[in-house]
Amino acid sequence: MSSTHDSAFQFSTPAVEVERAVSELRYGRPVILKEGARHLAAVSLDCIAPSLYDQFALATQDSHALLLTAPRAGRLGLGYGRDMLAPLAGVSFDRASRLAYALGADQPQSYQPADNLASLSSELARIALLLPAMVVADVTYSADRFSGCCSIEADRLRGADVARQRFDKVVRTRVPLAGLGKAEFVVFRGGLAQKDQVAIIVGQPDLTKAVPVRVHSSCMTGDLCGSLKCDCGDQLRNGLSLLKHAGGGVLLYLDQEGRGTGIGAKMRAYGYQHLGLDTIDADAELGLGEDHRRYEAAIAMLQLLEIKRVAVYTNNPTKIAALRAGGISVEARAPVNGIVTAENENYLRTKTLRAGHMMDLETLVAAE
Repeated sequence: MSSTHDSAFQFSTPAVEVERAVSELRYGRPVILKEGARHLAAVSLDCIAPSLYDQFALATQDSHALLLTAPRAGRLGLGYGRDMLAPLAGVSFDRASRLAYALGADQPQSYQPADNLASLSSELARIALLLPAMVVADVTYSADRFSGCCSIEADRLRGADVARQRFDKVVRTRVPLAGLGKAEFVVFRGGLAQKDQVAIIVGQPDLTKAVPVRVHSSCMTGDLCGSLKCDCGDQLRNGLSLLKHAGGGVLLYLDQEGRGTGIGAKMRAYGYQHLGLDTIDADAELGLGEDHRRYEAAIAMLQLLEIKRVAVYTNNPTKIAALRAGGISVEARAPVNGIVTAENENYLRTKTLRAGHMMDLETLVAAE
């Protein structure tokens, strides 16, 4: 007869370990990153309470430091093109937060290049959809003070995106759409946190040919609320219309708000844009790169739909490169445009001039 121990469920997989660490980070609690004998305690300024920040400083004997990602370090004028660590001994929660992501913050009085393990803590923040404002401390020789905290091996975190590719088809249901007629919604579940992703199949695409496909990342403000600051809502609706006129196709609707940074960071960036920064510089002030979106889910969804060849509707060359890297043959590309307005013209110019999006913006502006 098997013992109780032998028959117990075993849930300690790499993906589960990452999810637990992400959950703890979002709850404002320390996570221990382990690599060999080294232990690094990390908390997120985006979630931690000021009182717990003070406890963390006490537990680490003021050896804690703030991770300044390369984009944030650049905005502070450090100019080394790499992540930095700024010591936080004697620095209050408010001052640390200002240094991490406020406009007009002064340079830290001292700083040094971040080591690889400290830099890796920002990957935990990325998966958690938090600002990469991480407070870290080497606790290798005082790990007992953090014995009740969640811990994770560094290699688990580095391999996290592999787990994001494991998806299952949950349900496929007919949903007639206004102006488009016959359509089906296919729901997929998987990846870290077992997110649900949706494929919208318009008409009856011919799977023996290159299937018209639009990869669209969620935008609550544009898709749902008609925000004038972007063209996302126009691209969603125009993309679906283009699929219909192509005789049928698939729109992959990916849950990755704010170019993969989450709604909180997106709203902070909007605030900086209102003060005159473009979208890339606003994200850099928050320590973010210009685009954190991932496309493993899109590739998995296409594979489960048995689509290997696509004609993609996009202005973004990064999406094309990601699909090809995932084994999807991209045989054609066509643009998806929206309405250029006074509110989104600078945003579209930034995407074109700084992010490499393939748009003939001058022609679009002239047509208005």
